[in-house]
Amino acid sequence: MEKENNDLKNSKSNLSPQDGNVSDPAKKPQCCTPLKLFLVSLCFTYFAKGLSGSYMKSSITQIERRFDISSSTVGLVDGCFELGNLLMIALVSYFGARFHRPRLIAAGCIVMALGSFLTAMPHFFMGPYRYESARTHRSSHDNSTFSSSPCLANVTVSEVIKPECMKEGGSYMWIYVLIGNMLRGVGESPITPLGISYIDDFSGPENTPLYIACLHTVALFGPMMGFMLGSFCAKQYVDIGFVDLDSVTITPQDTRWVGAWWIGFLVAGVVTLMSGIPFCFLPKSMTKEGTKHALNLLKFKESEKSDSESHKKTTLKGFFVALKKLGSNRLYVMLMCLNMLQLNSFLGYITYKPKYMEQQYGQSISKSNFFTGITTLPAAALGMLLGGLVMKKYKFGLLSACKMSFVTSFTAFILSLSLFMIGCENNDVAGITITYNGSKLNTFQDNVLSASCNSNCRCSTSRWDPVCGENGVTYMSACLAGCRASTGEGKDMVFQNCSCLGHIGVPSTNASARLGTCPRSESCDRMFLYYIISQVVTTVVYAVGGSAAYVLVLWIVTPDLKALAVGVYMLLVRMLAGIPAPIYFGALIDRTCLKWGTKLCGGRGACRMYDATSFRNTFLGLTTGIWAPSFILFIWFIFMVKKRLSVKSPENGVLRSDATKKEVRPDDATKEDTAAIEIEKETFI
Repeated sequence: MEKENNDLKNSKSNLSPQDGNVSDPAKKPQCCTPLKLFLVSLCFTYFAKGLSGSYMKSSITQIERRFDISSSTVGLVDGCFELGNLLMIALVSYFGARFHRPRLIAAGCIVMALGSFLTAMPHFFMGPYRYESARTHRSSHDNSTFSSSPCLANVTVSEVIKPECMKEGGSYMWIYVLIGNMLRGVGESPITPLGISYIDDFSGPENTPLYIACLHTVALFGPMMGFMLGSFCAKQYVDIGFVDLDSVTITPQDTRWVGAWWIGFLVAGVVTLMSGIPFCFLPKSMTKEGTKHALNLLKFKESEKSDSESHKKTTLKGFFVALKKLGSNRLYVMLMCLNMLQLNSFLGYITYKPKYMEQQYGQSISKSNFFTGITTLPAAALGMLLGGLVMKKYKFGLLSACKMSFVTSFTAFILSLSLFMIGCENNDVAGITITYNGSKLNTFQDNVLSASCNSNCRCSTSRWDPVCGENGVTYMSACLAGCRASTGEGKDMVFQNCSCLGHIGVPSTNASARLGTCPRSESCDRMFLYYIISQVVTTVVYAVGGSAAYVLVLWIVTPDLKALAVGVYMLLVRMLAGIPAPIYFGALIDRTCLKWGTKLCGGRGACRMYDATSFRNTFLGLTTGIWAPSFILFIWFIFMVKKRLSVKSPENGVLRSDATKKEVRPDDATKEDTAAIEIEKETFI
């Protein structure tokens, strides 16, 4: 015993701060420990990746319109972030845990920044944006009109379209956006598994849920700022600084409007690059919180002795052995199954939420992003923080965390069903939702776009260039409204002598129309307010169980598999939710389109108008339909946990039980290990 004490004293004198970060017990506790510095740095990184990720979500509609692609195609672009993450996360999670984790996170930040910069590059190689119009233009760089009469009585449609088609063709530059988004996914792969496992390795057991809750709470301000940045950029015209804005005849409320989407990616790239700098100066390992100094010295000697052996075991064969061990854990497999269902529902919903608000409630993309950032995300941050505090105060174990996660998720699901009743009807659009006489149309037909009031105008029935008549009805173009003259320029242009307006509500003499679609009714604005309130309440309730749901992944596996468990979890999220959800959500949303846009050379462009009722039922029905079966699996999971706890079996992982029980590990504990175990109040069985 005396020899052992002398060894410990000698080890203490030989250890430097860099060798394991073992500090002198005589020193006072530092308020800024390496772990807390790591936590702050990781919070900044989570903020940065949340900003860039949410900015991509907020720019989905802008990218769809700029490159004239469908919702399913832009969903593929969005899903390629997950594909890039999928390619690297499993290997990074397993092999990265054996190396310098902070520096690997720093390298990931650099790659993410490069991906953001690449995403913005197509803007600088493409020509000025030419939005769809039924009117003729002065030049290929000027969107103003020179035709005094929209009704082209003596000009054929092909004579108007052909010159435009000759000057500009289709673009595949969206592929660069896809590659840049994939590169961001590759860069993010080490951040979550290595960051979370690093915190769990060196934090006290009672502090882990709170640290993770703080991390995710701060991280949610990243998406909030991302949506706010998306709102600001969406207000700015895409070619700001390159074209005369007075010549632009569309507004942010127009479904052809494209904001300055590229600016936000440059900002996100700079912020992400800055977030990686602190990790270059953080240590590979440090002292675990709440453990005795002598025990730390003993463990450090043992870890120093086995360090070379650990690196030898870090082989591809060992990786597959660890995967097999993880796959044999039935609790882990069940948890992954129910999480995949819930995350499919969540990721599909959040991807197209701004588009839903635009199409359902008549909001601009800028306002949709603004309300998403200012309401939903702070509510989620509040909920997660409350959940973390509740878990810490009542010392929740595995079973309590399961129950908390289930109750909050199911309550949020019930609340979300109210959205089916909070919606608006379609705008009255002549030839699409109503006839020119004002009768409702059940199905859209191209031949209904022409009527006796515009039959001699030779109008294009494919070009979307809407005007709002005095009668509150939207017409697909001034020509189809039968307008014979126009006054004013740019956004202030007014069309007069519109013969088709006389069929619904106003005399045809001097009937006028203005550019853009007609605004929604006051009742629709009221419905939008109800929608926002419902979203805030639902988000707070759901987020309360967010921290509990996340730590379940850490508590049902052995300590040596924690990093891999988180990595495989993130891999499955990418592969089974992040990649497919935006694609099939987008494909089903495309089926609700009433009027597709037309490219300059012909061919289908982005959707200009959706069937509001069909969009609502499809979008919300798909969200809740995927979410509902997860609760059956969740109940099954809780019964499995109860059964495992009742027999106190250490097989297939380390389960964290309630804090009132004794701690028992699967391996045979030595005297020193028993002393360490007694320090921790949170327990395992």
